[in-house]
Amino acid sequence: MATYKKKGSKSKSSLSNLEELESKSATAGVFNTLDDGASKTEEWVAANQKYIFVVIGIAAVFVLGFLGFDKYVQQPGESKAMNEMHHAQTYFESANQTKNDSLFNLSLNGTDGKFGMIDVIENYSGTKASNLASYYAGMSYLNLNDYQNSIKYLSQFNSEDEILGATATGSIGDCFSQLNQFEDAFEYYQKAINYTSNDFITPMYLLKAGYIGLEINQSKKSLTFFNRIKNDFSNSIEATNIDALIGMASASSK
Repeated sequence: MATYKKKGSKSKSSLSNLEELESKSATAGVFNTLDDGASKTEEWVAANQKYIFVVIGIAAVFVLGFLGFDKYVQQPGESKAMNEMHHAQTYFESANQTKNDSLFNLSLNGTDGKFGMIDVIENYSGTKASNLASYYAGMSYLNLNDYQNSIKYLSQFNSEDEILGATATGSIGDCFSQLNQFEDAFEYYQKAINYTSNDFITPMYLLKAGYIGLEINQSKKSLTFFNRIKNDFSNSIEATNIDALIGMASASSK
């Protein structure tokens, strides 16, 4: 960790020099100037007390208003949004297990008066539930082969969770790959790789990025990706035929 010296810190020798300087008339003038400045500051505070109190009052109202909004508006809104999303989430989980298109559609659009993910996104904008619904919607559209909508909703999703973040980012890469937009796919696969170092997700996107790199004349990067699979994820499924891919990328990069 970098270290630094605090401003105003003085050595013993510099303190002695300061004492010497203070005994001189010139130094006395300096301290008088500082005293004058302090007096003027006190005068300004006294003359502008009303203004200062108004500013402090506004700041206090703002803080209290924020706390009140969070307690009485934001938190109940979050709870209501999560409750509204429950049925859609159940449909998504069932659809994800069975790969049933009808269930993905129910997750997206709702049924029997219950909200779907799109309803949650539109009616509870700014909530954590709406953010999570964007992920579910994006993944649902991906499974339905609606790649444009998948990109739209996955791009709206933000997460501090490395696994979810990497999956959403890599899935955008999958969409671009299906749309034959290989440069964009390559970009998002690399973002997914940089999101986390996970024994399952990272080698998967390393392999996908490697394949796309061969397709778009980025063989040197592909070679780097394949070598990383071999060196860092040798026990992964992606490492099964990695030597052949390394040989292919090596030959293409020459």
